Order: sequence, then structure tokens, then C-alpha cells
Amino acid sequence: MGLWARYNKLLEAQPLLTKAATSLIGFTAGDVLAQNFVNDDGKPYDPMRTLRLGSFGFFVHGTTGHYFYGFLDSKLPGTKPVTVASKVIIDQVFWNPIFGCMFFGFLNLTEGKSLEDYKKKISADLKTAVMGSWAVWVPAHTVNFAFIPPSQRLLYINTIQIGYNVFLSFLGNKKVDEEKKEE
Repeated sequence: MGLWARYNKLLEAQPLLTKAATSLIGFTAGDVLAQNFVNDDGKPYDPMRTLRLGSFGFFVHGTTGHYFYGFLDSKLPGTKPVTVASKVIIDQVFWNPIFGCMFFGFLNLTEGKSLEDYKKKISADLKTAVMGSWAVWVPAHTVNFAFIPPSQRLLYINTIQIGYNVFLSFLGNKKVDEEKKEE
């Protein structure tokens, strides 16, 4: 049995766990790429940062994505252009900011930061995260909702997410104070 067939068998038997593991891989890979090829801060590779991002993928992204996209598909079935557009709008206008709050909140919590730090991070970077995602996720989700079978949505998302996670990893680990110094 090939890798694709094994993945699909796991997806059928354990959809939540399989999607969580897929997100773990996507977020881990994105952070490894960000730290090794994008960040030019001169800092050594931080395995705890990768662990935090991978954990977010496993515990939050994979699980919430499973339920959110399942819910969306159950309420808006089909691939007609108006259905696809509605799903993209719901995803980007409602889910995207919620996802950003969960992302920054998870990192804040796992780094032992305060609620005040979280509020500052949301104020400084949520708008950038949401608007930055539009360039990637509006076209990606248009393809997703029009052509990707519902059971494969999170795998498709995670494939694109690896590149997008480079941006998220950078933004999620950017110090809020750095932005104030640049102004």
C-alpha cells in the first residue's frame, strides 16, 4: 500500500488525529524554514520555538480546522460559485481573525507571557496577520472549496500552510517593542 493510500486509510479511521498530525508537520516545517532561511536576526536555531509552533498545529490548528471546515461544508454543501465565495468570505472575515487570536494566544501562553502582553500582541500584529493572509488564503480557499474533497481540505491547507507558516512564525515571534522602535 502506497503512502497516499495509507494516509487516506488513516484519515478515514482517525480523521481528527490524522489532521492534527498533518498540522503538526506543517507548522513544524514552516518554523524550521523560517528560522533557518528567513530570519536574519543572527540568533541560533530555537528548538523550543519549533516545539511551540508544532504543538499549535497539533493541538489547535488540526483540531479546530477539522471541526470548522466540517461545519462549513455541512452548512454550505457543494461547489457552485456562490457557495465557494460564501465559504471564502466566512473563512476570511470570521475564522481568520479568530484563528489569529488563537495563534497569538497559544504562543503567549506557551511562552509564559501575561494577558497584557497578549493584548499588546493582538493590537500590534492581528491586523497584519489577517490582511497578510488574504493574499494567500483567498485564492487558496477558492481552489480548496471548489475542487478539493472535504476529507482532504486540511491536507491541502497544510501544504500551502508550510509556506504561510514562515510568515506566521516570523510574525508570531516578532517582539511587539520592535514595531514601536521602527515607527
